[in-house]
Amino acid sequence: MTVGSTMVDRTELGAATRPFVVGLGGTLRANSSTERALRHCLDEVERRGGRTALFGGADINLPMYNPHDPARTPQAVALVEALRAADAVIVGSPGYHGAISGLVKNALDYVEDMRTDPTVYLDNKPWGCITCAYGWQAAVGTLGQLRGIGHALRAWPTPIGVAINSADKIWDDTGAVADPGVRGQLELLAAQVLTSARAIGGTA
Repeated sequence: MTVGSTMVDRTELGAATRPFVVGLGGTLRANSSTERALRHCLDEVERRGGRTALFGGADINLPMYNPHDPARTPQAVALVEALRAADAVIVGSPGYHGAISGLVKNALDYVEDMRTDPTVYLDNKPWGCITCAYGWQAAVGTLGQLRGIGHALRAWPTPIGVAINSADKIWDDTGAVADPGVRGQLELLAAQVLTSARAIGGTA
């Protein structure tokens, strides 16, 4: 798995034959539930033959997006370049007060920099969604928001989206997924993202 803060070489990625999946999300708390779920999903993508890059909480701690100011931090440039090169995207967000976090929303706002690209925004790219919240209402409501954002960015949300109730016993003492239902859903999400990426075109 590529570290999110590492600059992505689009030529190298484009020459590869395995789908490239970008994971984006988490919180500013290291090893948060959302980041654990996202990592598990990306690990499954790699196990099934894909390549991945994770932009976790620290990597998406970006200045507020300003479309009228062209200046971009190295972290913002790395994120946008990775999304340009991606064959598919998986987004994970906590549910804060029934909505996606400001951290994740602001990172997604940087996709606006792709408005004049040959591939506008994330057009025709698979879009996987993972949400974590302390309660089903916020987890499911946030999942619906993420799917709606995927549509707005011209992406294809996968049939399955994973909503995780953090009030349940999801993780073991090592941080691995202990709940077999959640594990199965995350792995199905990885499979659907890869299947869709390969059907659409395979590589960026």
